Amino acid sequence: MSDQAAGNGRRPVGWRLREGERRRLLILGDLLASALAAFLALALWAQLDWFGFTWEFVRFRAGFVALLPLAWVALLVNLYDLRRASSMRATFRAVLLAAGAGLVIYALIYFVLVRPTTLDPADQTATLPRRGPLYFLALTTLFTLGWRWIYTRVFTAAAFQRRVLLVGAGEAGRSLLSVVQQHNPVPFQVVGLIDDDQQKRGQEIAGARVLGGSAELIELARREAVSDLVVAIQGPMNGEMFQALLDAQEQGIEIVRMPVAYEELLGRVPIQHLEADWVLRSFVDEIRVSGFYLVVKRLMDVAGAVLGLTVFALASPWIALAVLVESGRPVMFRQDRLGRGGRRYQVLKVRTMLQDAEADGIAHWAQEQDPRTTLVGRILRRTHLDEFPQFWNVLKGQMSLVGPRPERPELVGELEGIIPFYRARLLVKPGLTGWAQVNYGKGASIEGSAEKLEYDLYYIKHRGLVLDLWIILRTLGRVVGFQGV
Repeated sequence: MSDQAAGNGRRPVGWRLREGERRRLLILGDLLASALAAFLALALWAQLDWFGFTWEFVRFRAGFVALLPLAWVALLVNLYDLRRASSMRATFRAVLLAAGAGLVIYALIYFVLVRPTTLDPADQTATLPRRGPLYFLALTTLFTLGWRWIYTRVFTAAAFQRRVLLVGAGEAGRSLLSVVQQHNPVPFQVVGLIDDDQQKRGQEIAGARVLGGSAELIELARREAVSDLVVAIQGPMNGEMFQALLDAQEQGIEIVRMPVAYEELLGRVPIQHLEADWVLRSFVDEIRVSGFYLVVKRLMDVAGAVLGLTVFALASPWIALAVLVESGRPVMFRQDRLGRGGRRYQVLKVRTMLQDAEADGIAHWAQEQDPRTTLVGRILRRTHLDEFPQFWNVLKGQMSLVGPRPERPELVGELEGIIPFYRARLLVKPGLTGWAQVNYGKGASIEGSAEKLEYDLYYIKHRGLVLDLWIILRTLGRVVGFQGV
């Protein structure tokens, strides 16, 4: 510790990793592991297949080393969910799935799209290599699993977690504690709570104790090596607490409001703990998307829609045959949806349920393991092929590739009377996929729809090209992994 830091009473808190820093660390580690695997695969390829590890050999295949690590990280895109990344069981499954998907994709490219000109491994005129990518997949699987094991054992330990003192032991503070406990391992250590309500002193709330009030805040922060204060006070704050927070900030402690911490932690907004003017402040004052973003987003929509409709045109005869053989007509059907600004439009979908799924004429929630779904329907949902006709709506401008999923008018009318801010999801075009879909799935109940809305509002608040591309990549990862619902 420097003399200046000691004089100010600051305590070093070590290397405390935030959510975004952990994600960047995972990506960097995966890139390094796959780059090492690519280099060793190149060496094995040269030595075992009689090319010789010469400069000409390396120069001719420089793209091999450069592109394969990037492709590998793209296949692992859904493993950058920090909750999944902290579980070796989920990591093992996801890495093996990525390796299998990579093998299938490369086999399709090799045998279908690009025919090799020779089968002689010593002939460098072959269009595509065979054994090099195989060596890479085997090595990068082993190296990635080794790196991820180190991450789960080392970087999720307490020494790398931020130490948080929660200011406010009311409903907002309890909600944040509940969210933290849902994570395994926890994203940060809550050392305790601060509240000026004398009746709460000494109480234990969700495993954390109320340690004192504003008068004790600085001393507690110093003693517990606190790195962050999360302010979960709703309503007016007394002068003593406000001054204590200012003093803590002067000591180098970072201060963040509970809704912001909730967003950073979960990637969604806490709809039950927002002020009445939150929509105006978030979507009017703070969010003014640029015209450039809107133009590029529309170009992406058109390009994606053309590609999606082409794929569907090629697959539709086989889809129609499968649906007809199992359950008869109709193969496709139309449904009303609400778009931007509450405008009603119709989507075309491949039928995945029995014909009398809504024989009573009432809109029902779609469950993840819905008994009304046919066998072919389950396959179509897993691959998302049942949604491909909606690329036509994207081409027409009624939908976008990325946005909140469109909901049926009957359910919107029910939900906006129960869930606060529900109507705000209609501020943007609905999407084929969205932040809620890659993080949550379907909202199969009022409670599920409320949680899904939190993700949708987070997307609307933070939308941009980077987030859109990230969602598209994660959606492709779910499709490859048959993780549709």
